[in-house]
Amino acid sequence: MTKRIPTMLLILAAVMALGTSLFAQNSTDVVSEINGQKITRADLEKAQGNKLLQARYQYYQAELKALDEFIESKLLQDEARKRNMSVDELLDKEVVSKVQNPTDEQLQFFYDDLNVKDSFANLRDKIFDHVRQRRIAKLRAAFIESIRTKSEVLITLAPPSADFPLEGAPRLGPENAPVRLVEFADYQCPYCAKVNPHIAKLREEFGDKVSVYFKDLPLQMHANARKAAEAARCAGDQNKFWEFHDQLFRSAQLEVPQLKQQARDMKLDGDKFDKCLDEGTQASAVQKDLTDAQALGLSGTPAFFLNGQYFSGAVDYNTIRDMVNQQLTKVQRASN
Repeated sequence: MTKRIPTMLLILAAVMALGTSLFAQNSTDVVSEINGQKITRADLEKAQGNKLLQARYQYYQAELKALDEFIESKLLQDEARKRNMSVDELLDKEVVSKVQNPTDEQLQFFYDDLNVKDSFANLRDKIFDHVRQRRIAKLRAAFIESIRTKSEVLITLAPPSADFPLEGAPRLGPENAPVRLVEFADYQCPYCAKVNPHIAKLREEFGDKVSVYFKDLPLQMHANARKAAEAARCAGDQNKFWEFHDQLFRSAQLEVPQLKQQARDMKLDGDKFDKCLDEGTQASAVQKDLTDAQALGLSGTPAFFLNGQYFSGAVDYNTIRDMVNQQLTKVQRASN
């Protein structure tokens, strides 16, 4: 992910070079031999690379967290140097000295929420320290953010990516849009329902700059998810996939009779829809998407690929929007 943040310009070459020297591996490295036949890392990647996606994403998240902590440390060091003081002196002046100690009334309110047997008198000092440390952490984060507004940081650490087929996947937007967002989702997943309005908002804001693809990943724990996925595709046979898709996330009514009623409420041909759903006409299409997801090692929803780069979870709109803008900037730079 390429991310521009208003802060001072940091060249992270040393850190990235260290990461490269420690972890970079050549595609020609031999990782195994089978009856004298050498298996290279490139062979492994070609055959099994997608199965390592989740592990790589976890490592990416750990790397990103470490990088963010490094950036914060560097920003504080540089700001302290400008003021001719140590980092501790800087934090004492801008953070610690500005923290307001909690009142006894506030401490009592905190204690009441704990619902513990030990008395307030016995716990007061611990509660005081806890609340004060939370306030220090909040002020510290705000102070670092204030430093970031002065210049900028360029982060080029990218999440893992994967390739998979999109033939037959419902799409909103042009096929050649500069940004392609692919979602693997489950109609019975509450997090998918939560993020669905964000995706609609992306299309409103960015228009034909963003295309959205949908692939089914009905989880085994959700008894109604497969039939709901089939129902959306049956609606697609009548050119109403996206309308039905959105309705399912809004209503969460996924029993077969409810699916059929919603089709009628949307003025679909009820008999045609029922026949499609009852005969499992779209079952193979749903299974194809599920097979693709399993090949990628996906086990939860929602899962996204933004121009091939993987991320997951119920992310907020601003996060997705920033990622789209980053991709647009990247595409624009590549074309110049």
